[in-house]
This record gives sequence, structure tokens and C-alpha cells, in this order.
Amino acid sequence: MLRRVASVALVLLALAAMGGTAQADACRDARFEGARYIVCTFDPGQDDLRLYWRGPDGRAFRTFGALSQALQSQGRELRFAMNGGMYEDDFSPVGLYVENGRRLAKANTKTVTGRPSQIPNFYKKPNGVFYLSGGRAGVLATEQYLAKAPKARFATQSGPMLVIDGEIHPAFLVRSRDLKPRNGVGVSPDGKVHLVMTRGRVSFYAFARFFRDGLGTPNALFLDGGSAPGIYAPGLRRNDPPSHGGYGPIIAVVE
Repeated sequence: MLRRVASVALVLLALAAMGGTAQADACRDARFEGARYIVCTFDPGQDDLRLYWRGPDGRAFRTFGALSQALQSQGRELRFAMNGGMYEDDFSPVGLYVENGRRLAKANTKTVTGRPSQIPNFYKKPNGVFYLSGGRAGVLATEQYLAKAPKARFATQSGPMLVIDGEIHPAFLVRSRDLKPRNGVGVSPDGKVHLVMTRGRVSFYAFARFFRDGLGTPNALFLDGGSAPGIYAPGLRRNDPPSHGGYGPIIAVVE
């Protein structure tokens, strides 16, 4: 436990030591156990965190640029965006999706059996839900979320969970050779939302360790990996194009 607290403190000190421009923007670089990450932190009580999927025409936005233009037509500005969970070929969410209090896709509780390498990431249970409600945010394993049934204004289901009540997902291997770019979300005890994307390739275990021991998040959720992760962060000059023809759900911060 002392080592974990020390690791969190070192990451926080490293983040705080960065220059004024990095601090002025919500996104900054972090290093943990030899890996590099982009960490974007928001306060759901102060920042307007939302989820987007489709425009008024019923079609998925697919790109951060299209979402930005749609917001500009409403007199609003896209401050940050990240792909917000796994999606089907038609860009529809694989699992639960709630937007502005409306459930647009139901929870996916399907079980897939087989060897771990044969099970798609979403179905490496437990998977989970990231949700926003009343100026607060949370990450819960899907079964916990459905049992608790919070009145979420926004919610997106993805998987697998990275950290569950302070424990790393039991399926992750410490010495795994499955190294990929990845992105995910966690909520720290102070209520802050940490949206993270790797700079390079890491294992599931290393990624989970960063959330738990580097950022101190007791619950964290994997959003996607491989060539799928993307981020929109003007302060970092990032507006990543989608690699699969478009994004599905998008986590965004607007002004």
C-alpha cells in the first residue's frame, strides 16, 4: 500500500511540475514504469462532460471534426474529445448507451466462452459502464451498474474493466506480450475524471497499473485499443482521424 501511495504521489508531482501551457490545458504527458501516457483530467462538477453519437440527421458523427462543426452551429465549442467505447460496423454502440437521459442502446450482458485469446475484449468480463449524473461521474462493472441503476444522464458500456474496486482485472497477465495502443477512463476518489491514451504500446496489465497505482483510480474502464483510440486535444495539437471509417460513441467536453 505504501508503495502504491508513493507511486501516485510521484505521478502527481510529475504532472504538477510541467509547464504553464500544459497546466492551462486539461491534457498533459505522464510517465509510469517506463511507459508514456496522455492524461486529460476534468471535474464533472465544473466541466461540461457529455457523450455524443449521432447528429440530428440520425447519422453517427464519426469524426471529431464533424462533432466540432455541429457544436459550432449551436454556438458551442469542442474543448476535448476521445473515442468513448466500442461500436459495431454501423458505428452503433456495442453495449449500453445513454445520451441526455435517453437510453439509445441497451446493456449488453452476453457471455462469450473460450480461451482468453479467443474472447473479444468487450466480453472479457467483467466489462463496465462509465456514466455521468448530476455533476458526478462513476465507473462500475456492468452488473454493479445495472443493480445500482443510477439515474445517468450519459453512460457508455465498454470492456473489459481495468480496475475493479482497487483490484486489477483477474484475466490480465503481468508479463503479457500483447502490447497495443490503448485508451480508457477512470474516476479518482476526489471525483475527477481521468481520460487516458497511451503514447506507444502497453499491455492490459500495465495500463491497469497506471490507473490504479499511477492515478489512484479504484475503478477504471478500457475504452478501445489497437488502431481505434483517438483524441481531440487542441492544446496538444491533436485531432486524430478515425482508423475504422469513423468513431461510434464520443466522450466530449464542451463550452
